[in-house]
Amino acid sequence: MKGTEKYAESRQLHKEDYSQESRLEIKNNGKVQSISLTPEMMQNGRNACESMTLERILERQNLNEAFKRVKRNKGSYGIDKMTVDELQQNLSEHGVELRESILLGAYVPSPVRRVEIPKDTGKKRQLGIPTVVDRVIQQAITQVLNPIFEKTFSDNSFGFRPKRSAHDAIKRCQEYINQGYGWTVDIDLQAYFDTVNHDILIGLIHKEVKDIRVISLIRKYLNAGVMIDGVAKATEDGVPQGGNLSPLLSNIMLNELDKELTKRGLKYVRYADDCNIYVKSRKAANRVMASVTRFIECKLKLIVNKEKSTVDKPQRLKFLGYSFYNSENGVKMRVHEKPIKKFKQKLKFLTGRSRIGNIQTAYEKLKQAIVGWINYYKLADMKGLMQKLDEWLRRRMRMCYWKQWKKIRTKFENLQKLGATRQTAWKHANTRKGYWRTSNSPVLATTITNARLKKAGLVSLSETYAKVS
Repeated sequence: MKGTEKYAESRQLHKEDYSQESRLEIKNNGKVQSISLTPEMMQNGRNACESMTLERILERQNLNEAFKRVKRNKGSYGIDKMTVDELQQNLSEHGVELRESILLGAYVPSPVRRVEIPKDTGKKRQLGIPTVVDRVIQQAITQVLNPIFEKTFSDNSFGFRPKRSAHDAIKRCQEYINQGYGWTVDIDLQAYFDTVNHDILIGLIHKEVKDIRVISLIRKYLNAGVMIDGVAKATEDGVPQGGNLSPLLSNIMLNELDKELTKRGLKYVRYADDCNIYVKSRKAANRVMASVTRFIECKLKLIVNKEKSTVDKPQRLKFLGYSFYNSENGVKMRVHEKPIKKFKQKLKFLTGRSRIGNIQTAYEKLKQAIVGWINYYKLADMKGLMQKLDEWLRRRMRMCYWKQWKKIRTKFENLQKLGATRQTAWKHANTRKGYWRTSNSPVLATTITNARLKKAGLVSLSETYAKVS
């Protein structure tokens, strides 16, 4: 127990005052190093248990893999302010004590750090960031439990599961619609991650995991609480978004909904807490909405958001950012208006004439944003959309150049260098028109040409889409 107490004391010191002198930096060649958190496996009376799941979680190989994943994912610090870069040294020094305290049932997880991020609706989503040590432990638990529960999960569940993606979910939706299921029951769970009932969740875990020590450790993480303005607040319900264990716990809970829908023979697709059910008539859809809502609220003790849950044609709904439209060859995918608007706002921010700074850096940020967005929405038909966005983005870049040239003399000289006549260059250098209006003028289109923008580093949305579609 002395080692356990020593480890707890070291964590407390780190949490209260982590000075620059005590900061431990990892010196390596950039690769994630393997570390050992475990001594030789010791079997004695106190570890005798119906299942050896906890020992599997604490095996050297499993913990090393958990460390590597946390290291690769980086992420922010928890309430103790220990960063991912400091993690390896801490675990090298205290790994044995950490493992011992978990085996003895003495380990107490730290509360999560509250972080709020804006949502599309204008509201804020609350995240809970665990300490980096707790992230390693949660990841180690997840790696062992995932294969156990994966066997029980539905084929219509796609979120946070190996070899499954949002694209697979959207394709399944398209299949159902083309089979004639032309009405959708779109169920929205209100503050799902904040309302998960701990007792129901623990009961579901215990059906597959018989090691009481693992159940106890998971319960501790559920009850760890959240740190708000320096005060730890207990959590009696909910699974904090941001933890490595949360996606698995989310699927375990909502797998009960999957079982119920499957038992009823319904066509559905679920991605995390987003669930769409497909039926053939409005009457059936209304009936399913009422009965499934009763099941969710009475059996799972979750809350269905009546305002956002809806019955409608799939062509008028948004699921994972996608929607659908009718064509001669059946129903096809398109990007919903909301993500298009949000994407355009992001591009507008990156090309803001007052903040663009170094244009080469702006090109790199634009490329990252464009490639990521198109890779996600590549299943949709959006050739025309890409062409329109290309024209709009090129105009914004011309505006940025015009803004950066500032002085009349600079504009005059640069226009001449790019091929404008002296008279034309002088006329437009002295224009009183605004930046955005000038960006659409023929003189800029013929001097700051599409080819020159591409050569400078501006990525084409149309060409990027053509490569992946």
